[in-house]
Parts: sequence; C-alpha cells; structure tokens
Amino acid sequence: MRGAATTGDAPRLDEGTVYRDSLAKSGKRIYRVDLDAASHAYVSAVAVPRTGGKVAFTDAVTVSLQDENARDCNSSRSSFGSADFPRPLAVYAHRTLGPDTSTCRQAGSYYVVVERQTQETSSADDWDLELRFTTEPTLKEGGPAAAPSTWPSASPGVPSGGPRERRGGSGVSDAPGLSDGEWADRIEPGQSRFYRIPVDWGQQLFLSAHLSSSTGDGFVSDAVSLSLYNPALGLVDSVNAAAYDGKQKTYAFDPLPPVAYGNRFSSDSAARHMRFAGWYYVRVALNPSVGEKFGKKPYGLTLRVQVEGEAGPEPGYAGPAGIFTVTEDDQRAAAEGRSGASAEQSGGTMRLVAVAGIATGTALLAGLGIWTLAARRRAARRARRASCRTRELRWGSGAGRAGRVPGAGRGPQPCRSAQKPTARQARASSSTGTATARGGPGGRAGAAGEGAAARAVGAVAVTCEGSGTVGEVRFGVCGSDRAG
Repeated sequence: MRGAATTGDAPRLDEGTVYRDSLAKSGKRIYRVDLDAASHAYVSAVAVPRTGGKVAFTDAVTVSLQDENARDCNSSRSSFGSADFPRPLAVYAHRTLGPDTSTCRQAGSYYVVVERQTQETSSADDWDLELRFTTEPTLKEGGPAAAPSTWPSASPGVPSGGPRERRGGSGVSDAPGLSDGEWADRIEPGQSRFYRIPVDWGQQLFLSAHLSSSTGDGFVSDAVSLSLYNPALGLVDSVNAAAYDGKQKTYAFDPLPPVAYGNRFSSDSAARHMRFAGWYYVRVALNPSVGEKFGKKPYGLTLRVQVEGEAGPEPGYAGPAGIFTVTEDDQRAAAEGRSGASAEQSGGTMRLVAVAGIATGTALLAGLGIWTLAARRRAARRARRASCRTRELRWGSGAGRAGRVPGAGRGPQPCRSAQKPTARQARASSSTGTATARGGPGGRAGAAGEGAAARAVGAVAVTCEGSGTVGEVRFGVCGSDRAG
C-alpha cells in the first residue's frame, strides 16, 4: 500500500487487513476509511525506524482521523522521549460515538493522516509503517457514562512455578501469547521484543519486566523501554526512564484498572485505554548503550504476568465484538505461546492478498505480501462472513492472453468449492490477467493475473465458502507480517 500526498488520491483501508508502507523523514501519508454511522472506529500505525539509526528526543509519529471538512475526529502522537534510541512506535486515532459527540458522526469517507516529525540531526532513512483499521460496535442500550472511580491497586506476589522459556517476537503479528506466570527470554542491545496477553472484561493486568545482572561497569539512564498497547494498538502506558547499572533490575507499570467499557470516559490516560477486552501487547526494548557499557551480548529478560479477577460479560454490543473479546481459543493460544499469525494459520482463516502497482498495473510481489488476518475471531467472523481455506492449484503456467480472475469485481457472489478448471479456464488463468485490489477513490486498481501470481507464490490460492462471500481469488507472497 502506498499512501497519498493528498486526499484525492488516498487509497482505502479495509477492516481486518494489515497494510505496509514507508514514511520518509518529515513525511506524510494519507489514507481513506469508509465509516458507518453506528460504529466506533480505530486506525493504528506502527512506525519502525531502521536499527542502528539515530533518533532524537522529539522525533515522533502522529496519526489523525479527519472528516471531509478537515476537522479532526481524534489525533495521537508517540515520541521517543528521553529513551532516544530506535524502536517501534505504535499510536492510534479513533472515532468514538457518544451522546456528546457533535462531529464525525455521519457515515461516509474519513481520512487517516500519518505524519513523521524528525529533527535535522536524526537519520534520514525511511521508517517502515504498518497500518490497521478496526471497528467496535456501539451498545444495544445506553451503557456507563463514567469510568469506575476505584479499583484494586495492591500488586499480587511473584507467580509460582518458576520461569518458563518463551521467545518474544519482533513485531505485533508474531508476538507470542503469554498466560499467567514468569516467562524467560533473551534480549540484545538495540533489540525490541513483543508479546501478547489476553485480558477479558473485568480482569486486571499486572505486568513487570526483570533484566538480569551483567558483568562490566557503567550506568545507562534510559536502558529499558517498556510499553503496553491495547487490542487496537493504542498506547496504554510506558516506562522509559529505566536506569541500569549492571545489577538486576525490575521495571513495572503502575497499577492499571480492570478492563471496563466505562474506562474510556476516564481523565487518566492509561485508564482510558483499558477500554476493551482482547489481546494486549507488550513491547520491551533494550538501549544500544547497554551494549557499549556492558558488552554486546544477550541479556536475561523475565516477564511476570498476572491477570487477576474473573472474566465478566461483554458490555452488550449491538453487533459482533470482533477483536474486542477473549475466547477459549485465545486462552489456549496464550498458554501455548502462539502468535496471531500462527493462530490464524492453524484456524484456517488467513487470507493472502495481492498488492497492486497502482500506477503501472504491475504486481509488487517481491516481498510485499500482505497477510489479511481476517479480523481473527472465528466466532465473530462466522456472524459476518464465511471462513476460508487454502487449496493448491496445479494449473496455470506459461504466459498468454490477458484474462480475469473468475468473479473479480462483481461484488458478492454465490460461493462454490474449488474444482478442476475446464481447459478454457486453465488457458485463461495461465495468462497475465488482472486480479483486483483496493485502490484509491476510484475503488480498484490492477494487479498481477491469477496464473502469474500463482506461480510467484508457489501456486497457492484461497477459496471461500458460505453464502455472501466475495467471489474473488487473491494472491500474495508467503511470509510473516511483522513490525521491524
């Protein structure tokens, strides 16, 4: 996906898809989302600077959601602060509907503006960018209008059972699940580790990170950056002024409130973002200066995770909860250490999407595959669309006439099981035809044809089953989706 410089050329973001782009120094990208008048909306951006580059205290990424009259629905900014070393920054903007909301209530097109603020002394390299768009249903009936005023603040003791090994991911999509307990990993200077934890309605998360002692002598004032993000990738809280002198050190968040719908009305920033159930993401980053003082080597890292309280009911959504729920499958994924991408593969709900070269119509299949993570909750997905499964195509080779993917561009089609094509279909599929991919305001732009794309990815296609499924076949490069 390539963001535009103006709203007139802004490409559309679809819900449930992870998009990749890049952001130049002091650059700006604009995208479009189409919203109804009955859902809250969240658009997140994960900006990933190059490892080994230079960043400044005030270097930041800002995400704004604007209506068609350039009025901000909401905007958020995330900067490196005192821990000024390269690491992924995640931030979101949202449209939250409420009785006091006077703007951004209408259905229609809205614009997502992602901007990078960079000092002259900072590295000029582009930052990688990941974008996600999701919606949250409103409530069937009027819910809470204020945040809970009190909550338990006493931290529980050390989890029993001792530490177990769990290797962290390099981004959100490959972050392994964590359940209650102590989890041991290794982290090197300049590296970031990601993990995810399911927290249900009414439950309270207690989390700390422990860095082991090391040989050597010195002092690093901002050695560890510890951040927590909610299921929509809004920043809940962070610990950045975390010093290290070679002795073992524990870094912990201040007590956070139990997850509650009413938290969104809190005046406290951290409490306000504990607004829904689902997967919460943890990022731990180690300052490269630690390697300069104590040696460039792996350091022992232990995360202590405790989720207190019984899971409560959902707040009474008017539609499927989507990612804002915790299922039994999620609990198993946390216990087994599965990431979001691996859980989707095992559940058979992952789709591959072709990326279109908008200007030229050529496919950008050299490592730019996008995993469509299918909005992950199978129960919610069944309520909205059919599940998909992968099938191997053993036909479609060589080049020939331009053709189209069957059903492409015709909207919802009756679904059918994959079957061996006729000779005519096989000849058409082997040509350099045109698959469809979402484009700018015009709706669609050309992509690589079915036969060519199938060859590029080892002849793997996706077929959908169930009524109301869009009858398109889309292709992409097989690979993991990760921030950094």
